[in-house]
Amino acid sequence: MIIKKGELIKKTAVLLSAAILVTGLTACGKGQEKNAEFKPALPTETSCSIRVAGTYSNFESLESEFERFYEYYPNASLNYVYLDNYDNTIVSALLSDEAPDIYVTATWMLDDKKMAPVFENAEVLYDPSLNIDLDCIRKGARWTAENGDVVMLPIFTRSYGMLVNMDIFEKNGLKVPTDYKSLVEVCDKLKTAGYENPIMGANGNTVSGMYYAFSFPLFCDNVLKKPESVAPLNAMDKSAGEMMRPALEKLQDFVKKGYLNPARCSEEIADDYNAVIMRFFEGDVPMMLGSGDMVSGTAKRESKSEAFTANPFKYKFYVVPIDDDGGFFLDAVNLFFSVNKNSKNLDMTNEFIRFLTREKELGNMAAIKRLITPTDDFSLDEVYSSLEGFPEDKSFSYQETGLNDAVNKEFRAAAYKVANGIMTVDEAISAYGSLWE
Repeated sequence: MIIKKGELIKKTAVLLSAAILVTGLTACGKGQEKNAEFKPALPTETSCSIRVAGTYSNFESLESEFERFYEYYPNASLNYVYLDNYDNTIVSALLSDEAPDIYVTATWMLDDKKMAPVFENAEVLYDPSLNIDLDCIRKGARWTAENGDVVMLPIFTRSYGMLVNMDIFEKNGLKVPTDYKSLVEVCDKLKTAGYENPIMGANGNTVSGMYYAFSFPLFCDNVLKKPESVAPLNAMDKSAGEMMRPALEKLQDFVKKGYLNPARCSEEIADDYNAVIMRFFEGDVPMMLGSGDMVSGTAKRESKSEAFTANPFKYKFYVVPIDDDGGFFLDAVNLFFSVNKNSKNLDMTNEFIRFLTREKELGNMAAIKRLITPTDDFSLDEVYSSLEGFPEDKSFSYQETGLNDAVNKEFRAAAYKVANGIMTVDEAISAYGSLWE
C-alpha cells in the first residue's frame, strides 16, 4: 500500500543561485548558531523523488516536513510509503528496484539475523561531509553501534511516567509531588478529599502498563549504580534477582497503602492505550500511569470523550517521583530513520535528513505527533514542559544500562505478580530467570 501524500507543491521558494553553494557547513553543536536558518547545500532547482518507508498507516507530521522542505527545494517530490507487515517486508523492499531512500528502523532489529540487510544497507550518518547535526540529539536519545557507527537517527522518543490532572491539583491546593515522600503525602490528601484512586493505569506487564512507568526507572538506576550486576542479570543468574528488590518493595508498599488498586484498574481500564486515555478523560483520576505512547494518543481523543468535551481540564506529563530525591527520566526512542546508502538520490536524501535533523524540525514533528522530541527543547508542547531542565544525573536511556530485553521482561513480570499478590517480593526475586511466561 502506497500513500502518496505531500505531492509536489510549488510554493514561494527561497531561491538561491547555484553558484552560492554552501560548503563547509558545521553542526550547531560544532559552532553553528543554534536554530539558525537552514541554508541549502545543493542547487535549489534540483529535482528528484524521495521515498520514505515506514510503519504508520498515516504520517502527518512527516508530511508536514515534506511541505516545509519544498520551501527550499520546490522541485523535489517526497512520498511516504506505508508497508503492510513491515517486519517481514522491509528487507525485500530494500533489495527491490523500488527501494526506499529512507526507512524506519528499531533497536530490536539489531538482534534479529534476518534483519541484517536493513543495517548492511544503512548509511553511516556521522560522516563529517554530510553535515548532519547529530549534536542536536540529546544524550539519552542517541544510539551508537558497538563499532561506533551511527546508522539510526532518532525521530520520536518517549518516556514513562504519569499524566497529571492539573485542575484537580489546583482545586485541592496541591503541588505535583517531587519525591516519594511528597507522593505519599499527596495521595493521602487526595484520598481524604474523596479521590478513592489517586493513581491508576493499565494493570498489565507491558512497557505501557502502570508498573513499568512506576518502578522500572528505579530498577534501572540501581543497575547503573552497580554495573557489575549487568552480566549476571543478562545471563538470567538467579542471584541477580536481588537487584529488583528496591523497586519491587517500593511498588508493594504503594499498593498495600491503597494508593494503587490493581483489581479496580483491571475493571475500569481494558488496555494500555485507548482505554487508559479515555478513563483519564473522565476527569476524576488525579494521576494516570503510562508511557509516552499513551500521551501521544490524547490529542485525537479529547473530542471523542464526552466527559472531557463537557468539562475539559489541563493535564501534563511528569515522571513518577519514586525515589527519595525524585524520579528518573527514562529516555527511549519510539522511532528511528535510516538512510539507504544505495539510494539513487543519495545527495538529496541526505539534504532532507540534514534539514530534518534540527531542533525546529524535530520539535515540529514531535509536537504534531505529541511524542517527545529527541532534542533538549521541550518548549513546543506544554504537556511535556516538566522535562525542561530535568537533572542530567537522573536522566538515562535503557541502552546505557547494558541490559538485554530478557531482563526487561523478567522485571515486568515480577512487578505485575508482586502488585497483584501472585507472588511476594522474596518469591519473585527467587524466581528470577523464569518469571516471564
